[in-house]
Amino acid sequence: MLYHAPYRAWQLDEAANRNQFLAALPAKDFSLLAAHLRSVQLERGVVLHDAGDEIEQVYFPLTGMISLVAVMQNGATVLAATVGRAGVVGATVGFGSRRAFGRAVVEMAGDAVRMAGSQFHAAAVESDTLRALVVAYNDLVLAQIQQSVACNALHSLEARLCRWFLEMQDCIGGNLIPLTQEIIAQMLGVRRTTLTVIARLLQGAGMIRYRRGLISIVNRAKLEESACEYYGVIKHRIEQLFPTRGKAWVRIARR
Repeated sequence: MLYHAPYRAWQLDEAANRNQFLAALPAKDFSLLAAHLRSVQLERGVVLHDAGDEIEQVYFPLTGMISLVAVMQNGATVLAATVGRAGVVGATVGFGSRRAFGRAVVEMAGDAVRMAGSQFHAAAVESDTLRALVVAYNDLVLAQIQQSVACNALHSLEARLCRWFLEMQDCIGGNLIPLTQEIIAQMLGVRRTTLTVIARLLQGAGMIRYRRGLISIVNRAKLEESACEYYGVIKHRIEQLFPTRGKAWVRIARR
């Protein structure tokens, strides 16, 4: 389910600046979006859109994480990319692509702001800056997918898991990852027993600590040393695309 809170005013520093896509927009271009943004709480397991669906809403996560997955004909799914506070779900409507290529599902509950896809498209038509950012962001997602394919084929599960923990920490902006090993194994496409063995090795090395339903990042530096090169490549591209910007106040309606 999607949970909506009663109306209240939000500071842009509290909301829009928590999402790097929105924070990257100059004030004039952001103003084209601001009046249409609505805050929403996303519950784990909610499907925001499925493969082939018309994209009706564009989501800008502030906390939590959304998985973009490819869906096979037999119903099996494969993780293609993850979206957190550095991204947006449904950005392709900015240049007129209204059908979703895959499924977007909330993996970790959190807060987001969203707007109608038609309004986002209208803003992108009016703003060259927004349209260029949409193109650059979709290039970033494509790079994530390409790197993920290479990583899954060439790197060890230990390196992949270290990279994945770092990505999750970046998504949520904290050291506690509220996911079970079973869910993580499903996302990475490995057996839970295999994942458990690797997780124990990482815990023994002082990188993480875990109990059922909660992973704690203990030593990020060690995780970075052990992670595959994919993490550094994508992080660098994100930092290039989303430099920090200051913002003024804005009211984001809740309904």
